[in-house]
This record gives sequence, structure tokens and C-alpha cells, in this order.
Amino acid sequence: MSRLPQWVGGLGAGLTRLAEKLDERKAAVAEPVSVPAPAPAPATAPEPAAEPEPEPAAEPAADYVPPPPSYAPAVPSRPDPVAAVPWGVRVAAEAGWRLLVLAGTLWVLMQVISAVQLVVLAFVVGLLITALLQPTVAWLKRHGVPRGLATALTFISGFIVMGLVGWFVVWQVTDHLDDLTTQVQHGIKELKRWLLNSPFHVTQSQINNIADNLSQAIGTNTKDITSAGIEGVQVVIEVLTGILLAMFSTLFLLYDGRRIWEWLLKLVPSAAREGVAGAGPRAWATLTAYVRGTVIVALIDAIFIGMGLFFLDVPMAVPLAVFIFLFAFIPLVGAVASGALAVIVALVTKDVFTAAMVLAVVLAVMQIESHVLQPFILGRAVRVHPLAVILSVAAGSMIAGIGGAVVAVPLVAVINSVVGYLREYAKAPTVPGTDRVPGPR
Repeated sequence: MSRLPQWVGGLGAGLTRLAEKLDERKAAVAEPVSVPAPAPAPATAPEPAAEPEPEPAAEPAADYVPPPPSYAPAVPSRPDPVAAVPWGVRVAAEAGWRLLVLAGTLWVLMQVISAVQLVVLAFVVGLLITALLQPTVAWLKRHGVPRGLATALTFISGFIVMGLVGWFVVWQVTDHLDDLTTQVQHGIKELKRWLLNSPFHVTQSQINNIADNLSQAIGTNTKDITSAGIEGVQVVIEVLTGILLAMFSTLFLLYDGRRIWEWLLKLVPSAAREGVAGAGPRAWATLTAYVRGTVIVALIDAIFIGMGLFFLDVPMAVPLAVFIFLFAFIPLVGAVASGALAVIVALVTKDVFTAAMVLAVVLAVMQIESHVLQPFILGRAVRVHPLAVILSVAAGSMIAGIGGAVVAVPLVAVINSVVGYLREYAKAPTVPGTDRVPGPR
């Protein structure tokens, strides 16, 4: 019986040690425990070490790049493609694609305008007539005339005057046509006689050959002339349609131009609306100054050249003066064409001396116009460089014929005024709400 307690105590100590070992194993599984290095073995005869078994090669990672070998030559890294392009080329490319976009937009716009060319020209002509007549409407309104009555009076009187001018020209031409034909035939005979006696040594056979060639050209082109006459009927219909559209455009622009402009401003993006609203009055002032100044200059040219033709006893002096007035609306080209027409009429109806005197009168009036009248009447508001005038007239005539030549210069003058204002507006914006609405009032 004396050994029983000792046995029980030994069993409890063994169970305690077993529990401690189990706890150590659980801790070792949960956290890695550093194992102390084994004590060095006693110095004994070294046993031959067993060769370690080769470990299997690990598969390389997908994004692993092996380093180059030591004997490979050094290769510099490639620069960024954007940094490799020179600065000038990048600027040219940026400007180039923007210019391509603008050119494409302009081309589409020109195609649309060509499709509705008659409507566009009629509206532009109506706008020009409105710029001429709008000061009269404003004057009548300031004197107490209602807007509708002032518009009606100005519209009716303006188109009556223009109709009377056209009727007068047609009447004078038809009334003097027979006399002019006789004088032209006489003038051709005198010109032939002068050429035979001139120092140019022109012979009768050469003159006859020229006359025969002209007759053959007219005979071979009879079909073309006939088709041109047939097409002339269509041209007359288009001209009448354009006149009606221009009249309606003028009427509504005179009566409701301000509201039309305010409606157009609503179509402009809000960020640019203020600048466009400020540029409008400048554009309208430029257009009005151009139209009124051109009318005054053309009237002065027609009066002085017509007086010269009258005193030189040139036939149809009054119709030629009216032609000079109308052609003056085509800058540079119109003056040359009307002056050449007057000289030719004087040459074939009178003599070489009269033609030379007419040429001197035309040149003198044109010099006074270019150096005195235009700078004084038109002023700096519509000053356009002569090169821009020539190029714009040529481009306008190529695009839309005579109508394009007429509207080309005022269009360039308006664009010049608008661009100048927007450039100044970008530097120093004006006070909002001041001088913003252009057009007829």
C-alpha cells in the first residue's frame, strides 16, 4: 500500500508533461519557432558526406525577364515617341489637322451655298438694300411715324426709284438702238479706212480675212447662240425669282430686323454670345457705311462722266452714265468695264480723238474717286487693301458670277471689322449690356 501514492503521483506528472508537449506542438504549428543550431559533434573521424540530391528546377514566373549576359553590348533605352518628334513638326501637325477640319467645314458650307445660290444671293442683295434704306426708316420713326408705316413708305419709294432707273435705261437703249446701229456701221467703215491709212501697214486683204473669220465664227456657233437664247428664258425666270426674294427679305429686315438678330443670337453658344452680340453693331455699321458711300461715289462718277459724254456729243450719254453708276458697285472691275464701254461707243460712233477725250475724262474721274472720294466718304470704317479687293472680286465672280463680285468686297469689309473687334474684345472685354444689338431698329 505504501507504493500506491508514488505510482499515482508519477502518473499525474506524466500526464502533465504530455499536455505541455501537446501545447508546444500546437504553438509550433501556429507560429514558426526558430530552432537552435545543434551542438557541434565531438571531433571524430570525418565521415564522407552524402551528395545532396538535386532539387527540381522551379518554373520561372510569367513576368520574369532574365538579365542579359555579361558579354552582351550595352544598348541605350529608346526615348518616348512624343519626345522624339521635333517641336516644330508637332506644332505643324497640330495646326495641320485643325486647318483640315476648317477646310472641310468650309467646303461643306460652299456646297450648301452652291445648292441654294439663288436664295443666298437674293438675301444678301436684300441685306445691302436694307443697309441703304434703313436710315430712312429710323429718321421717320424719330419724327413720330409708326414703324409699320415708316417701313412701308421707305420700301415702296425705294423700289419705285430702282424700278424707274431700270426702266429709263431700257427705254433709252431701245429708243437709240437704230441710230446706234447706223452709227456703229459708219464707225466700222471709218475704222477700216483709218487702218488702211495708218502706219501699221494693214492691207485690205487682212481686213477682209478678219471679217470672214468673224462671219464663220458666228455661223458655226449659231447652235450655241440659239441654245444660249433658250437658256436666257430660264435666266430671266431666275432673275425675277431673285428679285422677289430680295424684295421680301428687304421688307422683313426693315420691319423686324432687330428681332431677327436677337433670335439669331439665341443660336450662338452662351460662351461666345456676348462677343458676337458686340461684333454685330460693328458689322452693321461697316455694311451701312460701305453701301451709302458706294452709292454716293457711284452717283458722282456717273454725273461727271455723263457730263463729259454729253459735251463730247457721244450718243446715249445718259444710258452710259446709268451703266457707269450700276457698274460702280463692282469695285475696280466695274469702273474699268464701264469706262471701256464708253470709250468703245465713242470710238465706233465718233472718231479716235473723241474716244481719246472720253478716255481722259474717265481716267481723271477714276483718279479723283480713288484718291479723294473713297478716302473722304468711306473713311477708315471700310478700308480694305487693294490686293484684298482684287482677290475677293475675282473669287466672288468665280463662285457666283456678277452677284458674287458685287457682294465680295462688302463681305470682306464686314469680316475685317468683326475679326478686329473680336481680337480687341478678347484682350479687354467691354461692359456687358452696352452697344450689343445691331441691325435695323
